[in-house]
Amino acid sequence: MTGVDRANGQRPSGAASPFHSALASAPRPDPAALSYDLDKTLSAVVPLQARAPKDAFSASYLGTEREGNAVLISSDGLLVTIGYLINECDLVMVGTRIGGVAEAHVVAYHYETGFGLIRTSHDLGLEPVAFGDSDNIREGDVLTVGAHGGPAQALAATVSSVREFAGYWEYLIPSAIFTEPPHPMWSGAALIDDSGKLVGIGSLFVQDPEDDETEKRPGNMFVPIGLLKPIFDTLLEKGTTGVPPRPWLGIYTVETMGHLLITSLSERGPAAKAGVEPGDVVLAVNGEDVKGLPGFYRKLWGSGTAGVPVDLTLLRERKVIEVSVITTDRTKLARKPRQH
Repeated sequence: MTGVDRANGQRPSGAASPFHSALASAPRPDPAALSYDLDKTLSAVVPLQARAPKDAFSASYLGTEREGNAVLISSDGLLVTIGYLINECDLVMVGTRIGGVAEAHVVAYHYETGFGLIRTSHDLGLEPVAFGDSDNIREGDVLTVGAHGGPAQALAATVSSVREFAGYWEYLIPSAIFTEPPHPMWSGAALIDDSGKLVGIGSLFVQDPEDDETEKRPGNMFVPIGLLKPIFDTLLEKGTTGVPPRPWLGIYTVETMGHLLITSLSERGPAAKAGVEPGDVVLAVNGEDVKGLPGFYRKLWGSGTAGVPVDLTLLRERKVIEVSVITTDRTKLARKPRQH
């Protein structure tokens, strides 16, 4: 995976995205050709601004000031967004119908899927959008990507592929939805199907060629809403799924020239403490060879729950070395949201 960006969509500085000019020439949805009310549906997509403390674990790579979108999904003020916008944030604000702002609190951030749920007690004056069936999305479908601002900020995007996605930050999801052209405000943006229902939440800007392509085509990656449905009720009730956490190493790994290269490490992560270094190449996990990020993650997570020791076989300066890492639960390093 190359050319992945989680910044604005969500730019830590709050600066304007360099992709905004692209929206002017992008294809737009035709309201007359749609089976739903475009303006009404997109009104559920509201602006989101969030602030994390300077000492937050995520502040070093996401910044403290974050902005993007959230989508109203319930008349009681529940909204869904992409979780990195709200991770560890002590202040979250969303827009209202009349142009005001309302404070929201974090209900849940699910690391494994990337979804975030927030709730405001203030009536936003908007109608929620219903969940659609993301399992029905296919390559070639033309869907609406909506950011806050209504139809003026919407584009008609073509699904370039639906496939597994592995992120360098120990993240793997099945059936990610890739669209093009890219939307300049992708973070938390709504992916709307042809019936006016929500089928995905914007996560990334990507320049990601398929295996048989040589030219990199820019686009967005959306997390399919189908991943949220099975855990939705439990997240609302408990703020977590109750599933034992996956083992986490705290490394950032990319596939390059057929190798798994560790480009950097979390200073507070267990791999750094165990002696893993940037530039190491991962060869095996617990004695089993790994090829590709998905295979690496599956072997890592298949070794047990957070806290399990994991033996890494690494190539460092032409020498093969073994490093044992006591994994941890990444959520323990994050600041807990304020109680409401």
